[in-house]
Amino acid sequence: MTQHTIAGTVLTMPVRVRRAHQHTAMFVVDAAAAQRMIDYSGLRVCRFGRGNRRALAVLMLMRYEDTDLGQYYEYGTNIMVNPPGTSPSQATGLRALQSAGAFVHHLPVDQSFTLEAGRTIWGYPKVMADFTIRHGRQFGFDVSIDGRHAVSMDFAPGIPVPSAFGSRPQVHSTYSHLDGVTRETEGQMVLSGVRYRPGGVSLRLGEHPYAAELSSLGLPKRALVSSSAANVDMTFADAKIVGA
Repeated sequence: MTQHTIAGTVLTMPVRVRRAHQHTAMFVVDAAAAQRMIDYSGLRVCRFGRGNRRALAVLMLMRYEDTDLGQYYEYGTNIMVNPPGTSPSQATGLRALQSAGAFVHHLPVDQSFTLEAGRTIWGYPKVMADFTIRHGRQFGFDVSIDGRHAVSMDFAPGIPVPSAFGSRPQVHSTYSHLDGVTRETEGQMVLSGVRYRPGGVSLRLGEHPYAAELSSLGLPKRALVSSSAANVDMTFADAKIVGA
């Protein structure tokens, strides 16, 4: 059991999230463009589709309510990648997606404690941002960084799925790259109150450089699927340094 001291607070691993809300949208994007965007990480995007020319980008907003890191909003741009060491025969196709992990390319947050913890413990590329949240028949949000609009999303209500869909613990890996080091973090999550919808999200890009990167993937476009979870219970283990 390891511990980290962040801003005078001792965190004992794994870090626990007891309550959080989640909205995600999955987009099919050009694999070559996605690879160019994350080449700095040394990781390889998980390719599928005709000619293995497609990849998956997942854009998401988290509202962390009860966690070891406090309460905060977090936006993420994630690209699905092959685990390091994946053989060429296992690196492509729909089956490869089942073992793919999420490389975290953007991760703005609105609180300084989680920013320091995320960068120090896991090497996540957290930066400070401002969030505007819209509630009502549709859920929506805007993210601005240094006073410049980066991204906005509005979600249509999804269709409830059986509770068994998310009630079983799911083990997943996320990857990060900061200060020249690539890391893998293993996590476990249990979802409840899950809703899905084909498409179902409106994406708007601003003038911040993050928006230009998303545009290079061919966004905005229709989402493959959008989803939400009324609660996410999860843990984050210590990060491990990995090779490409």
